[in-house]
Amino acid sequence: MAMTTWVFAEEIAGAPSSTSLEMLTKARSFGGDLAAVYSGAGSAEGFDALGAHGATRVFHIEIGDSLPSTGLALAIAGLAAEHHPDLILFGMGFTDRDVAGRLSAGLDRPVLANAVDIVPDGDEITVVSEILGGTEIVEAGFAGPRPWLAIVRPKAFTAEPGGGGSPEVIPVAIGETGPATITERHEEAAEGPQLADAAVVVTGGRGIGSAEKWSMVTDLASLLGAAVGATRAVVDAEWTAYSLQVGQTGQTVKPDVYLALGLSGAMQHLVGMKDSGTIIAVNKDAEAPIFGIADLGVVGDVHKVVPALIEALKARR
Repeated sequence: MAMTTWVFAEEIAGAPSSTSLEMLTKARSFGGDLAAVYSGAGSAEGFDALGAHGATRVFHIEIGDSLPSTGLALAIAGLAAEHHPDLILFGMGFTDRDVAGRLSAGLDRPVLANAVDIVPDGDEITVVSEILGGTEIVEAGFAGPRPWLAIVRPKAFTAEPGGGGSPEVIPVAIGETGPATITERHEEAAEGPQLADAAVVVTGGRGIGSAEKWSMVTDLASLLGAAVGATRAVVDAEWTAYSLQVGQTGQTVKPDVYLALGLSGAMQHLVGMKDSGTIIAVNKDAEAPIFGIADLGVVGDVHKVVPALIEALKARR
């Protein structure tokens, strides 16, 4: 029996998130009906991108001033009751996880998280997930009524257009969500390459020393045309924004080149960057775990190595 799969596609900076396009590409290989549930203002370009990656229909939900996750979960639950999808996939963004959790509770369905692969087998689905910081792999299947729910890690799949045309766009209204409304919105200013999609990422760890010295990371990234990343310790110390955190509780990245500066390589961080193309590490501790996965390691003080590298790059301009 052909399977009906939906992909929750969050809008970021006016376009579908990269993870949503990755999930659509994977779901396209399942055959059957494939639709996207799109939240955001929407645009012809955004809808066409979803169609190019396999969606034949787009359920477009405009949340307005409603609380995003509350309204989206209610709308998707209503759509599921009407259209009966077999599987709904979510990414690991804040809204994705919140909506998946609310939908799980509202529909009384389990949700399998941290998926790195999804394998169809007839009418069944096997979800392959990473646990314990990526050191163990678990395969799990679903039992009980559908729709089944799964949360997919970024970069688990490669986004590839499949030549699809413009999808059918179906506007979806959000019903009553309660008295709470959005009174103010705040968006962090995004400068330079975006972390999730950058070809080069420069990440700093606690070894940078202080917020005042964090500029060496941003300066190097600027010279390389790279995105800036940070470890959990740096974010907890409020040296930079949480949106730049790489790791199990942050973003998963897979750049061509990953520069790890002054970070030891805690397991929760390695989970978010271990699949990078070339990993270059700078740390004064020769026993730091980051050197275990680095392609090139520099045992040295970042406060000497990085400024020297910055000056060398400036001299070549």
